[in-house]
Amino acid sequence: MQDQRSIKSALISVFYKDGLDVLAKTLHQLGIQIYSTGGTQEYIEQLGIPVNRVEDLTGYPSILGGRVKTLHPKVFGGILARREHPQDQKEMLEHAIPYLDLVVVDLYPFEETVKTTTEENKIIEKIDIGGVSLIRAAAKNFNDTLIICDKQDFSALSQTLLEQNGTTTLAQRRQYATKAFHTTSHYDGLIFQYFDAAQPTAFKASVAPAKVLRYGENPHQQGVFYGNLGELIEQWHGKELSYNNLLDIDAALNLIGDFNEPTVAIIKHNNPCGIASRETLLDAWKDALSGDPVSAFGGVIVANRVIDEATAMEIDKIFMEVLIAPGYDEIAARILKSKKNRVLCTLKTGLPAGKQFRSILNGVVVQDKDTVVLDQSRLQPVTNSQAAAAQLEDMVFADKIVKHTKSNTIVLAKNKQLIGIGCGQTSRVDALKQAIAKAHSFAFDLHGAVMSSDAFFPFPDCVEIANNEGIKAVVQPGGSIKDDASIAYCNAHEVAMYFTGIRHFKH
Repeated sequence: MQDQRSIKSALISVFYKDGLDVLAKTLHQLGIQIYSTGGTQEYIEQLGIPVNRVEDLTGYPSILGGRVKTLHPKVFGGILARREHPQDQKEMLEHAIPYLDLVVVDLYPFEETVKTTTEENKIIEKIDIGGVSLIRAAAKNFNDTLIICDKQDFSALSQTLLEQNGTTTLAQRRQYATKAFHTTSHYDGLIFQYFDAAQPTAFKASVAPAKVLRYGENPHQQGVFYGNLGELIEQWHGKELSYNNLLDIDAALNLIGDFNEPTVAIIKHNNPCGIASRETLLDAWKDALSGDPVSAFGGVIVANRVIDEATAMEIDKIFMEVLIAPGYDEIAARILKSKKNRVLCTLKTGLPAGKQFRSILNGVVVQDKDTVVLDQSRLQPVTNSQAAAAQLEDMVFADKIVKHTKSNTIVLAKNKQLIGIGCGQTSRVDALKQAIAKAHSFAFDLHGAVMSSDAFFPFPDCVEIANNEGIKAVVQPGGSIKDDASIAYCNAHEVAMYFTGIRHFKH
């Protein structure tokens, strides 16, 4: 394979014209012949740059409302011809086909169209045929042909061509070919997902870009993150995010998205170990930390309000890995930057709803995200005793935490503060005992607290244990064939119990 190739001709046909003027002028400056179609041709001509019409090359006009413009041997021959292949050269001369050294083509906005309309006719018309074919052809022949399929590359290509006098290297062409095949496979995947949505037949996902991490969960494991983290958060200080940091950040953003009042949460190993909602962020931080100041060491902190100076001064007193908030005032930012490795991130937007997937066995499971957020209207009283107004608020607060905690889980909350949690237990009774032990270890009074469970109680044992600790308000999904046993116990001991009808398993 020859390394250096000169570009003498280019085919340009793009939907997005942003930055095309710079590239077109560079090609003209270097004496490169340009072939084009339709709106792209008109755009380049308006720049005062001569253009060869593709229809003059092929002898056919654009037909079928623009569905067929470039699908012709004189176009694809020019792209696919091998420059050092004698038979290819002979046939190119025989059929008067010009070589096309550069192809600049993008794709119709199928993904954007699906997001903005449900009209199938409009969606179908945004399935690109010629563009995909041109991109694949040029990428296949990367030894001789350069493919550019993203407007973000126009400026870099212009600079490269000027610096290299209109030539490209094999490494450069191969790099752009790799991006081209990613573009077409991603595009085809989106189209397949659209058609496959009603009755799924296969799992296809395309997530980019890729970022190689220092390692995975442990140093002996390789780790890579695929995705555009910058759409969600902006890291502006600290060391590089690790695999485990990313898992905790995901848990943190999912959790904080369910709270509207000023709230701070501390995440450890994907579970909340402290969280509180208060009138001020400073108070929310203090009470989130007091819920379990031991587990907070080295945790990930997330807030849903701008970090102010007073809050920053308190947060700065502990060792933590990551802090995420919608913003930071100037003094707060200066305080928090004092630790060079501390990761500081600005939250730009919440996590989107939709599907989530994970690898299991030799396959993948996919499900809808758990987007149900409890409010008091969904609390159904099932006992004679009724909860006080503050307890009802705490039930809603606790249910939000339960939703984001590993099963089996029990959450104990009081005055919109997490005071005890049991998570990831094989027994719900063990989860409750763990939560009670946590609360006692930090001297919380359980009288007046509420208990929330991620799933129903198959026996009355949990409500009995809770009652013996002074907990008189319980919220759970209900749905057990033995619900009556728990209800009967609560009625006999003046415990208020409410059903939500929503289970929140998180495995």
